[in-house]
Amino acid sequence: MRERGLYRETFGRGPDLVMVHGWGMHSGIWRDFAETLAEKVRVTLVDLPGHGRSANIADFSAAGLADALLTIAPECAHWLGWSLGTLPVLHIADQCPNRVKSTIVVAGNVRFTSDSTTGGTESGWPGVEPALLAQFASDLEANYAGTIRRFLGLQTFGMEDAKGLVKELSARVAACEPPDPAALRGGLELLRQADLRGAWRRMNVPSLVILGARDRLVPKSAGVSMRALNPRSELHVIGGAAHLPFLTHPAETASLITEFIARHERR
Repeated sequence: MRERGLYRETFGRGPDLVMVHGWGMHSGIWRDFAETLAEKVRVTLVDLPGHGRSANIADFSAAGLADALLTIAPECAHWLGWSLGTLPVLHIADQCPNRVKSTIVVAGNVRFTSDSTTGGTESGWPGVEPALLAQFASDLEANYAGTIRRFLGLQTFGMEDAKGLVKELSARVAACEPPDPAALRGGLELLRQADLRGAWRRMNVPSLVILGARDRLVPKSAGVSMRALNPRSELHVIGGAAHLPFLTHPAETASLITEFIARHERR
């Protein structure tokens, strides 16, 4: 049963950290990881609109999601976005910097689709082919379950025991009712259309980017391009990780996050 508004759960002690998950998932996907972080920070887990236990909203844009998130977030916090969750987090940092102590991007991109004509590298902006997201949108209408399985497969491609990871992810996803189809469509459209390179370039809050060297959805070259756009940001690429570093490399990912937060709490 979905709640009116956004479902949230807060636990731990220390600086506030809001964690925003990715497409087709819910906050339970990284509950164990959040409990590790909660040894040093106060975590707020959120289900995006139409996902997990949250009701959907009409405006599934970065701005619409940001507005919804701000209604339930602490007055000022560190914000962590994974994958699609990166987009509303960076929108909040750009438009409401007084609500943001820092941003942490995990397996995220400021523009998820590749662009052969503009960007931070000679060959254009690194990302996924637009046709892939268009195919996901088409497949979603015909076969929701198969599309989600394919997406999970992309997130774990190239990892040791990829089949086992997909099985574990599938079980976590199934802990809540399936996402609202309109939210899934809205999320894919957001991934296809959003371009926050301008916001990222002018970002003044401390920012950390954590990518996986084997990620098929956000190539590590995207981190290089993001660093070129915003030299004030920090970039860490985890060797051996793909799109789920918090699941496959939890200790290293947690250390990067908590050490970054601690440094910027002291400032």
